[in-house]
Amino acid sequence: MTVGTDSPAQARSSAPHAPEPPDPGAGSAFAGLEPDDLPDGLVIADETGRVVCFNAAAGRITAVPRDRALGLLLDEALPLEDLKGRRWWPLVDPYGGLATRRGQPERNLLLPGGREVLVSARYVREHPTGPVRRVVVSLRGTEARRRTERSHAELIATVAHELRSPLTSVKGFTATLLDKWERFNDEQKRLMLETVDADAGRIKRLIAELLDISRIDSGRLEVRRQPVDIAAAIGRHIHVHTTAGQSPDRFFVRIRPQLPALWADPDKIDQILGNLLENAVRHGDGTVTIEVGPTRLGDDGEEGTEVTVSDEGPGIPEASMGRVFTRFWRGSKRGGTGLGLYIVKGVVEAHGGTITVGRGPRGGAEFRFILPVGTPAHLL
Repeated sequence: MTVGTDSPAQARSSAPHAPEPPDPGAGSAFAGLEPDDLPDGLVIADETGRVVCFNAAAGRITAVPRDRALGLLLDEALPLEDLKGRRWWPLVDPYGGLATRRGQPERNLLLPGGREVLVSARYVREHPTGPVRRVVVSLRGTEARRRTERSHAELIATVAHELRSPLTSVKGFTATLLDKWERFNDEQKRLMLETVDADAGRIKRLIAELLDISRIDSGRLEVRRQPVDIAAAIGRHIHVHTTAGQSPDRFFVRIRPQLPALWADPDKIDQILGNLLENAVRHGDGTVTIEVGPTRLGDDGEEGTEVTVSDEGPGIPEASMGRVFTRFWRGSKRGGTGLGLYIVKGVVEAHGGTITVGRGPRGGAEFRFILPVGTPAHLL
C-alpha cells in the first residue's frame, strides 16, 4: 500500500521545525497513557500536521506500519476518502478551517482499497479560537457495527416471518365472516372467531417479546418486587399444559422445605417459568421435572431460591451450550422465535440472579436459575 511519495526520513527532514517523533513504544509522552493499550486506533498529529503517535491498533486497522506512518503528514499517513470519493483531510481542513471548529464526529470513511473505517477527530487548541496544536484521531473497524446491523436484520426477518402467518389467518377469517356471515352457523362462526383470537394472542406475545428485548438491550427492564409463591406459580403453569392436553403424569414437582421468602416481579417469574416449561414440553421428551429449593449465593452467602427444570429428551449438544441464551437460537425445528431463552436470561439477571444450562440426570436438557431473596431495603 502506498502512503506517501517520501520516506519517513525525507518527510521529517522537510519540516525542520517539527518536533522529533517520540519512541513509538513510549507512553510517558502522553500523560502516562500507553497508546498501544487502547482497543481503538489512535493517531496524533502535531501543530505542523505531522504524525507523532500511531499506535498498534491504528497499524492493524489501516495496514500501515507504524515506522512508516510516523513523521508523515496526516493526509499521507491516513489517506482517507469519504463515501463520494473525495479526499477527507483537505475537505475538513483541520488546520486552516474555521477557528471555532473543535473536531469531527464519527463517520464512515474509506481507506485505500475501499476498506471502511469509523473515524472521529478532535482539534486541540490552547484557547477556543487559537491555532490547532494537535489533531487527535480515533479509528475503529466496522466489524462490530456490521454484526449489530446483521442482528437487527435477522430480528426484522424473524418478526416478519412470525407475524405473517397469524396476520394472514386473522385477515382471512375476518374477511370471510364479514363477507359471508349469513352462510355460517353459530358453531362455524365460533370456530373462526376462536382461531382469530388465538392468532391475535400470538401477535400480542410476539410484540411483548420485542418490547422485552428492547428493554433488556438498553438496560431499562424494570423489576417490581412483590412476595412470590413460586410453588403456586409452577402449579398454574402445569395446569395450563394439562388443560391443553398434556398428561398430568408428564410433570413431577419437588419442593424442598424451608424455602426463603422470595421477592420478585410476579409477571416476570411467570415469564421465566412459562418459557422454560414450554421449552421442555415442546423440545424435550418424557417426564418434565421441576425442583425448587433454598440455596446460597456468592461469597457472602446471601439466601436465594434455586429452580431446576429438566426433561428426558435428547438434550442440547455440547457444541450448542454456549449459544442457548443468544437471540434466534432454536433447539429444534418445532417452531418458536428463538427469542424466549434470550429474554429469560435477561429477566433472571435483572433480578440479580443467574441461569445456566446443562445435561439433566436422565440425559435431557436441564435449566437451573437462582434468584436472590430480593427483600426490599425498607423491610430489612
